[in-house]
Amino acid sequence: MNILKLSWRNLFAQPLSTILSLVLFALGVGLISLILLLNHQLDDKFERNLAGIDMVVGAKGSPLQIILCSIFHIDFPTGNIPLRQANGLKRNPMIEKAIDMALGDSYKGYRIVGTTTDYVDLYEGKTAEGKLWGELYEVTLGATVAEKLELKLGDAFQSSHGFADDGFGHEGAEDFKVVGILESTGSVLDQLILTNVKSVWAVHDGHGVHPDSVSIDDRELTSMLLFFRNRMAAVKLPRMINENTDMQAASPAFEMTRLYNMMGAGESILRWLAIIIIGVSGLSVFISLFNSLRSRKYELALMRVSGASRIRLFFMILLEGLIIAILGYIIGIALSHIGMQMLSGYLSEEYRYDFTGWMFLPAEWVMLAVALLIGFFAAVIPALMAFTTDISKTLSKG
Repeated sequence: MNILKLSWRNLFAQPLSTILSLVLFALGVGLISLILLLNHQLDDKFERNLAGIDMVVGAKGSPLQIILCSIFHIDFPTGNIPLRQANGLKRNPMIEKAIDMALGDSYKGYRIVGTTTDYVDLYEGKTAEGKLWGELYEVTLGATVAEKLELKLGDAFQSSHGFADDGFGHEGAEDFKVVGILESTGSVLDQLILTNVKSVWAVHDGHGVHPDSVSIDDRELTSMLLFFRNRMAAVKLPRMINENTDMQAASPAFEMTRLYNMMGAGESILRWLAIIIIGVSGLSVFISLFNSLRSRKYELALMRVSGASRIRLFFMILLEGLIIAILGYIIGIALSHIGMQMLSGYLSEEYRYDFTGWMFLPAEWVMLAVALLIGFFAAVIPALMAFTTDISKTLSKG
C-alpha cells in the first residue's frame, strides 16, 4: 500500500478528531477568503466610481452622505442646492469642469439621474444601442438596468418619486422614452437611468409646464461633481463654499478614507478571529496526530520490522497533516465562494451593485501556501517522533 493511502486510512481511523480539525481549518480559511473577496470587489467599485472626481458640492449636511449619494448612488440626498449659486461656482477659475446632478426619482428601484453627457464620458461609457438622450423626457439606460428591467429602445415608462420600488408616481407627467442603452462599464453607470436635468425639472413642475418657463431663481440641483485646475483649489474652495454659500463641499478622498477607517475595525476583528480559528485548527491537528501516534507506536514498530524505513514513516505522518490542511483549504475556499455568491444576491437587491463569488484572487494562492505551512508544522513533531521510534523497546512493551 502506498504512503498516501496509508496516511488517508490513518486519518480517518479516528474520524471525529479529523472532522473537527477539518471544520476548524475550513472555517478559518473560508472567513479570510470571504473578507478578501468582499474587500476586493468593494475596493474595485469604489476606485472605479471615484473616477478622479476632486470634490462634490451638495446641500448642507453630512459630507459622507453627499459622496455616497452623488458618486455611488447608495444613499439619499442631503437636500438641493440653488442653481444660481451652482452656476456661480462653475465660473471660479480654479474649477476646470463641473457636472450637474439632479436626483429624486426612480423606476422600479433604479435611479433616474438628470445630468450631462460629460457624466457618461467620465466612465468611458459607449452606446450599445441607440443614442444618448437629447430631447426632453429621453433617457439612456445603463446596461444592468436594461437587462434587469427588460427594457428596449422605444419603450416608455413613468418615474416614481423617491428611490424605493414602491414610490408614488407623478400623476399627469409625461412618460420617459428609452432612446439608448449603454455598454457595460463595470461602474455605477450600469445601474442608472440617465436623462437631462430639464427632464427631471419638468416631471416635478407638473404636466404642461416647460422647464424653460420657470425662473432660474426657482431652480435647484442635487449636487455637482467638480474637477480642479490645480492643487490650490483643494485648499481654498472647500472653506469658501462652506462659509460663504448655502452649499456643502465634500472631498471624495477624505470621506472614503474615513469610511475605510470605520469599516476597518470590523474587518480587522473578523480577520483576527479567522487567524485564531486557523491557529486553533493547527493545534487541533497537532494534538490529534500526537495522540494518534501514542496509540500507534506498536503498529509503526511492526511497519519498521516489515521493511518500512524511518523516512517512510516520517513522511507518512507529515502527509497526514498536509492532507488535513489541503482538505480544509478546499472546503473553506468552496464555502467562501458559495457564500459570496449567495451574498451577492442580497447586495445586488439592496444596493444595485453587481458582486460575484465566481472569481479567484491571487491572495488565495498565498493562503494555500500558508495552509500547507500550518499543516506541516502541526505534523512535524509527531513525524519526528515516528522517525525516532525505538523498535526493540516498543515491541518489548507491546
